[in-house]
Formats: sequence, C-alpha cells, structure tokens
Amino acid sequence: MKSETPQDLLPQVITRRGILRGIGLSLAAVPLGKLLIACGGSETDGVTGDTDAGTTDPGVWATGGTAAMTAAASYPDPFAAGLGTVCNLTCESTLGPCYATTLERKDISEGHDGLPVRLAFLIVDETCKSIPGATVDIWHAAPEGLYSGEDASDFCTSGDAVARAARWFRGVQTTDANGRADFDTCFPGWYSSRTIHIHFTVRVNGSEFVTSQLFFDDTLNDDIVNTQPLYNTRGARDTTNANDNVVSAESVGNYLFTTQRLPDGAMLAAKTLIIRSSLANAQCAIPGGGGGPPPGGDGGMGPPPGRDGGFGGPPPGFDAGVP
Repeated sequence: MKSETPQDLLPQVITRRGILRGIGLSLAAVPLGKLLIACGGSETDGVTGDTDAGTTDPGVWATGGTAAMTAAASYPDPFAAGLGTVCNLTCESTLGPCYATTLERKDISEGHDGLPVRLAFLIVDETCKSIPGATVDIWHAAPEGLYSGEDASDFCTSGDAVARAARWFRGVQTTDANGRADFDTCFPGWYSSRTIHIHFTVRVNGSEFVTSQLFFDDTLNDDIVNTQPLYNTRGARDTTNANDNVVSAESVGNYLFTTQRLPDGAMLAAKTLIIRSSLANAQCAIPGGGGGPPPGGDGGMGPPPGRDGGFGGPPPGFDAGVP
C-alpha cells in the first residue's frame, strides 16, 4: 500500500458535542455459533428460520431504521460459541477516498430510514486473545448510495445538501473487556463500480493496526436491493462480489459478515477481526478484484460523482484511491 498522507491529515475522532458545535448544531441458514474467522476461513451469510434458541424469524425484514429495533436488548450473542485455536489475520484493503470526521457513538444512523442492522465486531489478535480498549471506526454509504459530511468533497457527496449537512453512517466504538464493539445502523446502499461494503479501521492506543472492508453475501444483497422498500427504487446494481474492484471473487468469502434476521426483523451482522499483536509483525493484503475501473476510466478506481463520502484524512500508509 502506498502512503500519501501527510501528518497533518491524520484522522480525528471528535465527540457529538464537538461536531454539533463545529457545524452549528443468503437466505440459507448458517448459525452464527459456527462463525469462521477472517482471512483463513470462509463465512457464509444467510437468514435462518430459527434465529436463536427461543426466537423466531418473522419472515420479513424491518423498515424504519434503527427505531424499529424493538428487541435489541435480547439479541443473541453471535460469538457465544468461541473462536477455537486458529486465528488468521484480517487482511488490509484500501481506505478509499471517503473517510471523514467521525463520532463516538453506537447508533450511527442519525434517524436515517432503512433496514435496521446491528453490527457486532469481536477484536482479537493472532493468538486468539481478545483486545479490550481497541477502537473500531466504521463508515459506509446510506441506502441511497451517498456518504455524509460537510468536510467531504463534492466528489463523495455529489454536493447533496442533505448528505453534506449529515454525519450519518460514521462512528467509533471502543471494545469492551471481551474485545467486542457493536453499532446500530442501516443496511448500506450500492453505488456504481462497487459491491455493497462497509469500511473499518481498528486502532490500539491510537495506532492503526488494520484498515479494510467487509461485505455481504450476494444472495442477501440481491434480496434487499430488489425487494425492500427504499432499496428497491434505485434499480439493479452494476457491481457484485464477483466483479468488484477491491476484493476478488475467490477471496471475498473470507470477508463476509455472518448474518441472521432477528425477531423484530432487524439484521444481526457479525464479524471477528484478527489484528497483529505487534505493529512489527507483517500484515497481509486482500487479493484485489478484477472488475477494472469504473465508467470514465478513472485509474484510481474512485466512484463516479455522488456515490461515496469523505473523512478528513486517511490513516498513514493507505491509498485513498478506491472507495
């Protein structure tokens, strides 16, 4: 990965109060207990009829954003079965051009509509030891395919006034004593040249240990994009996991969330992220995709205008050319 980031563009994490002051304000069941880990194993997304002991899949996805997560207090623990003894590193990928100022919060939706999702992350090192006190920083597109932030370039927000004034679908959480961090959000939208994805950076004591991207099974993506309110008004997506620019079709299975539909119709999406125990240890890279650049021949493989959002400056060591 090439480094083009000056020290004065290092990412900043601010509080909700600080940002307000600054701006004026697929269907096949795979039990989560069988979670496989990061680059060394393959995970399969699915929606199971029996979401957990004593719970029942309602058969339909919820709408209305995170306000529809009425049973959140009783969501199952996707990591209850443990990790086993082999933990292969989560490999790095491009940061993308649309990383922008973030907020410390669990609910990152800011009331935006969409299919509600609980994202559950477990952070461990390559010895399978949990990492308390790590920060997990995530950002992703809104259902309409735009990112947020007045500090994002128009390339990322298309100059959309609502997107620029918002800070939705960006947030940071710190892992608990068990190495877990959760977010409440909405299922991401698609934009031209990219499969549906979520960006993340994991830091320990302020130092970046891995920046990468995670994906959802294409059967699940198609179900949501083709049938769910809000998502089904934008037409068919032009990029899938099979022809994405960032991740190869052969390796994408190692970077999929494991998912299930919960009794309130929300999605539970879980992923174990394995980081190096020391920055001196070698890091791996996600095998790149073969989809080629998006329309217009952009060699940096950025999105066409209006399809991604920004964040102050990338962590050092990462190419911000791919959204």
